[in-house]
Amino acid sequence: MNNVEQSPTLIQRWLNRLERMGNRLPDPVLLFILFCIAIIGISAIADMFAVSAVHPVSHDIIAAKSLLSADGIKWMVANTVGNFIHFAPVGSVLVAILGIAVAEDSGLLGHTLQRLTANAPPRSLSSFIVFAGVMSSIGFDSGYVVLIPLAALIFRAAGRSPLAGIAAAFAGVSGGYSANLLLGPVDAILSGISTEAVALVAPDQQVLTSANYYFTLASTLFITITGAWINETIVEPRLSKPSAQNALAEDSTAIESPALKTGMRRVGLFSLFFIGLLVYLVVPDHGILRNPEPNGLAALPLLNGIVVFIALYATISGLIFGYSTGKYQRHRDWIAGMETGVRTLSGYMVLMFFAAQFVNYFNWTGLGAISAINGANWLAGLSLSKASLLVGFILISASINLLIGSASAKWALMAPIFIPMLYLLGVDPESAQMAYRIGDSSTNIITPLMPYFGVVVAFMQRHDSEAGMGTLIALMLPYSVIFLIGWALLLSLWLAAGLPLGPG
Repeated sequence: MNNVEQSPTLIQRWLNRLERMGNRLPDPVLLFILFCIAIIGISAIADMFAVSAVHPVSHDIIAAKSLLSADGIKWMVANTVGNFIHFAPVGSVLVAILGIAVAEDSGLLGHTLQRLTANAPPRSLSSFIVFAGVMSSIGFDSGYVVLIPLAALIFRAAGRSPLAGIAAAFAGVSGGYSANLLLGPVDAILSGISTEAVALVAPDQQVLTSANYYFTLASTLFITITGAWINETIVEPRLSKPSAQNALAEDSTAIESPALKTGMRRVGLFSLFFIGLLVYLVVPDHGILRNPEPNGLAALPLLNGIVVFIALYATISGLIFGYSTGKYQRHRDWIAGMETGVRTLSGYMVLMFFAAQFVNYFNWTGLGAISAINGANWLAGLSLSKASLLVGFILISASINLLIGSASAKWALMAPIFIPMLYLLGVDPESAQMAYRIGDSSTNIITPLMPYFGVVVAFMQRHDSEAGMGTLIALMLPYSVIFLIGWALLLSLWLAAGLPLGPG
């Protein structure tokens, strides 16, 4: 990756050095192979020394399991295919790319991006992308598989580095995972775990789904403004602008011909119909995709399958535009576009195969759970003030997030330890839950154990073949550090002012 022709700042020089060091590591595929070999060896050593932890709820002993044991070898052989097939990023990306490939091949995507960026103020792009990323968490994986590659194209269409678009989107989608203007599935999942945890010391206490809503509203503004500022002042100045041959081609789609206008008008009408259909499926009591027990999440079934609806919308819109402009004359034309889109994922599929094995190896051995429980117990045993405990909890949550990717899995292990402890010290479970969410979200963007980390590396390599894990970590580290410090400070000031984290 080339740097811009200007004197780099101290931070930029340090990040450039970090990137070079990271990219000296082997190819990400080989790196995950080495990770797999390492975890096999570590699991055998941990099993030999009987490394274990006590589950905070069931009180069962979680013992490290060796992948070199008879059971471990049989498990690896029996689950190699299943690990890959059931790895969350694989199916979502494949389904999404089938639809997006048609929208891109037909010219709809390129033409729409050119129109969107033609008159947009340059500095509004970063804030727009970060905000869209924050809001995308309501749709589960849609931000990772749709917004991040789309952000790269939007920045490239505006003559800016596509890697800066990827960084801004990733910061919003994953770094801002615990901020939103709407209540989402994560609110319901975490509050349910918190309610069970606080019941250990206060059976009548309940943590509402909306327990952190006011603070997540403020956090949305914080992440959007802070993320955009980081992108504009720290991240993008290190990146070179795309060359003419890499920018979106100024072809016939840039000319407002009658056929283009007709195609866009038809796509617009279809969009209104599609949105109306989704509303009809969710809003009425008899809606097919309505949650019968909404608790603020009436659209949960729809959100669970949002990637499918995005792919369906992109495919039909691309077909309407392609046939309207004459790009498509027969069905083989758009099928060829789908095939081209899938072919671009060949490197991604290889990477995901080994990433899936590593993540599942780590989970099966129990090393992630043991690390989380022992780390939580260590912090619980320290004699710290309430404020120090909360800040310490944020930091240990951020650290454990480097080892366990799932937010709900970590909280299920940590909540039964920390919520009762902090509750007895006068810290309400809502505050503990929000502290956990800050620590968890802030380091999502720098850990290779996050399932979509490899996905983002693959998206980067479509625009810069030399980009690697070092590139991504160097891009995202400023977001991670500043989010962690600033967000923790915001929570401290919020609580010090006596402001409620949510209604009730």
